[in-house]
Amino acid sequence: MTEALRAFFEYNFLIILFIYGQVFFVLGLAIALQSWRHSRLTLARNLNWLAAFGFTHGIHEWGDVFIPIQAQYLPVPFIDLLLTAQLLVLALSFACLFQFGVESLRPLPGPSRYVRYLPTGVLTIWLLWMFGWAFNAAANMEAWHQLGSILARYSMGFPGGLLAAYGLRRQARTAIVPLKLNHIAAMLRLAGLALLGYAIFGGLLVPAGDFFPANRLNEEALQAWTLLPVQVYRSFFGLLLMIAILRALEVFRVELDRRIGGMEESQLLLAERERIGRELHDGTLQTIYAAGLLLRTAERSIVQANDEGGLAQLRQSVDLLDQAVADIRGHIGQLRPQPTGQSLAAGLQELATTSPLRSLAEIDLRLSLPAEVSLTPAQVGHLLAIANEAMSNIARHAQATRVVLSSSVGEGMLCLQIEDNGHGLPADFVLGYGLNNMRDRSRMLGGDIRLHSTPGKGTTVRVEIPVENRGGEVHETHTSTVGG
Repeated sequence: MTEALRAFFEYNFLIILFIYGQVFFVLGLAIALQSWRHSRLTLARNLNWLAAFGFTHGIHEWGDVFIPIQAQYLPVPFIDLLLTAQLLVLALSFACLFQFGVESLRPLPGPSRYVRYLPTGVLTIWLLWMFGWAFNAAANMEAWHQLGSILARYSMGFPGGLLAAYGLRRQARTAIVPLKLNHIAAMLRLAGLALLGYAIFGGLLVPAGDFFPANRLNEEALQAWTLLPVQVYRSFFGLLLMIAILRALEVFRVELDRRIGGMEESQLLLAERERIGRELHDGTLQTIYAAGLLLRTAERSIVQANDEGGLAQLRQSVDLLDQAVADIRGHIGQLRPQPTGQSLAAGLQELATTSPLRSLAEIDLRLSLPAEVSLTPAQVGHLLAIANEAMSNIARHAQATRVVLSSSVGEGMLCLQIEDNGHGLPADFVLGYGLNNMRDRSRMLGGDIRLHSTPGKGTTVRVEIPVENRGGEVHETHTSTVGG
């Protein structure tokens, strides 16, 4: 039975080597193809090194398959060159594994942060040694190649595997468990065990050498004891590592799903907050302003009647309204458009007839809008809100007696203009919430808003937005509403 098992592995050794190389190459390929670069997890920043280890280590093992085949018909110097390249690839793969282990320990405090350069330093020393004293002292190319493999495994493969195993388990404990992803944490711990096994069978069990411990603890001794070549153990731990890592990479999909879900939830909350803010600003505030105007009109009547008690109560009511306005304005957030089912012309006509301003000034409505002009409900909503805000400002601040509200379309642009004959804006005027709101709305529509004011002669607000005009009859409206 023993001889049959030994013969089986001897006859199928090339297949074992090919599978060994394929396991690690697929590991590197699978990691490289994952979309994890968006991740905020520390693990994501380190996976490049593990992918590089998989690629290079797989290529090295395939060298054990193809180089003996090439040796049957290629000259010896060329085969020596291939063996040298294979040895360099082996050292590079272990350096990548070592670097992955070091990176998985970050952040490192204080002077320990320089540990991240340790793999590069060890690889440099290995190169200088192998292509210096060892190259000159080696009896032949085979002995030099074997020594290089032993030293690479001892100096980089073994410590790199141990550090990587510890680093993965540390990542599972500190980064994944707090996210309550226990199955992914279990996969990372399993990957850590696989790397620990590989550190032993790939970094500690080396080709037989003439120095300790390579002369006692080596690949040949393992096969003599267990009948299985060391490549079988390495393939097993490599396969286990690949499966565990691929399962653990699900953490990036879960993380992305959670971030998208959080963004959607934030958008919904923001939209609801903006809707409430818009309703307060465009509805409740305007009603309060109208009530305030009516109370001030009543105040003048009470003053004329010389009713001191009623006047005090009235002024107290006005103060409370002013305080309510200040409170509401303090809680209004950024605004977004709300759909409306009416046309712009109908909305402007309704605004002209229902605005509190009509009790104070004459409103001249001049509309020249093609029947087929294409406006979305959101565009209509924005434009009506801009007009409403402008007329509310006139009522509160301008002391105007006449307002011209006009709209027209020409050269692919719709123009909405609100002009008053009030006292204009002061020289030290600063944009407030209302005018900023108007400006933001016009920008949302892809347009522009211009404010022109002359002290003592009034203010003009002009909004222009791009529109699609498919032709058709132009409907003109010209009405005037005289305030009472």
